[in-house]
Amino acid sequence: MELSWTEIEHLLQELIEGQQKHLLQCGRRIVPQVTQEDLLQPNDFPELENHPSFRYEEGVLAGIQATKVALRTLIHRAPR
Repeated sequence: MELSWTEIEHLLQELIEGQQKHLLQCGRRIVPQVTQEDLLQPNDFPELENHPSFRYEEGVLAGIQATKVALRTLIHRAPR
């Protein structure tokens, strides 16, 4: 099965959104009142900043986002 760039990008966006939800759930287990916006600056919450599970999940999200950016770069460099 061959996927188009658009399908791959859509899949990556779904993964990003799913991981963002997962990260929020993880964050709320540690700091119940944390919001999605708070997660953009977790260093405001020492409990999150120093929690290994939260930091791991944050890294997973960053990895998926980096993959999406790298693939976009390849798409724009590819000969047409």
